[in-house]
Amino acid sequence: MANKNLSAAKRAKNDEFYTQYADIQKEINAYLDYNPDVFRDKTILLPCDDPEWSNFTKFFAQNFERFGIKKLISTSYACASKGPTACDDYCPTLFESGAKQFNENKTQTNGKIFTLCRDKNCNGHIDINDLEWKYLDGDGDFRSNEIKKLRDAADIIITNPPFSLFREFLAWIIEANKQFLIIGSVNAITYKEVFPLIKNNKMWLGNGFSSGNAFFAIPKSAINEYADGVYNSETGLVKFRNCCWFTNIEHGRRHQPLQLMTLAENIKYSKHKEIRENGYQKYDNYDAIEVPFTDAIPSDYDGVMGVPISFLDKYCPEQFKIVGWSRHNEYDMDGGYWLGGCNDATLNGTSVYRRILIQKKGIL
Repeated sequence: MANKNLSAAKRAKNDEFYTQYADIQKEINAYLDYNPDVFRDKTILLPCDDPEWSNFTKFFAQNFERFGIKKLISTSYACASKGPTACDDYCPTLFESGAKQFNENKTQTNGKIFTLCRDKNCNGHIDINDLEWKYLDGDGDFRSNEIKKLRDAADIIITNPPFSLFREFLAWIIEANKQFLIIGSVNAITYKEVFPLIKNNKMWLGNGFSSGNAFFAIPKSAINEYADGVYNSETGLVKFRNCCWFTNIEHGRRHQPLQLMTLAENIKYSKHKEIRENGYQKYDNYDAIEVPFTDAIPSDYDGVMGVPISFLDKYCPEQFKIVGWSRHNEYDMDGGYWLGGCNDATLNGTSVYRRILIQKKGIL
């Protein structure tokens, strides 16, 4: 149901999902543990952000000195540009109260820019109380020349971009060759614009949400779009299990090799009944074995293996090489493996859901 609701939100362009402070903190700590200076002397851009609602600016502003950040910039998209009903819940914020430019009819068409780089209130510390803001010339759309200039001047881009624009937003980052950390649907792994980046080790999954559960705050006007079990009226949060962090910033977990049993040991001791009973079957239409569970990958198999997409959450590039995947109609592998003449790998005539094709490192 969560996946269904997220897809519906994408189609309806309900892209207002506000990431929880604790989730941001957990993710960022993974990069700091690997490299304590990862943000030092860096300009960080938080597009699609607004400290009135989002926690990204709050988190980095509060940790500005601890992280050694050079400059923090966040931009927001004008409320009136989001659609005819987007401003129904909107009211002047603490930032805007008294601002001469604010339109009391709630039709403000300018986005906002927030910057942090100096001790504005002269108290000896730089933190959220030193944020400075003004209206942008335009509506704050990340595709505008105004925001592109900010992108080009930044070192790292971090945000939760609109789900409906994930492909375009990622391309916007890659075009500028920046470090980044963004949230998206797990299904984005299968996009033709995304998988080549993962295969070529130019992008990978982040540390991840706790237990795979992502919780987001949403506008009041969007509450009725979600079924019971997805939206919690007590917390005011929606829960999705198919969201993850995408990044090109190093973190330690991705270099931890999987502890695996051999093929023979799996057949004898695996906790998965179908492995113990059936072993490892070869696809009808491709010279690779089907491995339906990441923890059942045999450590001593030298050939190509088809593994679930969820493998990427445990992928160690020193241990395995990604050689392709099993849906060539969406992405024809350049120099890799793909299934000629069919969309899916099949077992006994039955299609198998999308598989990542991997091989032990050192074989190719």
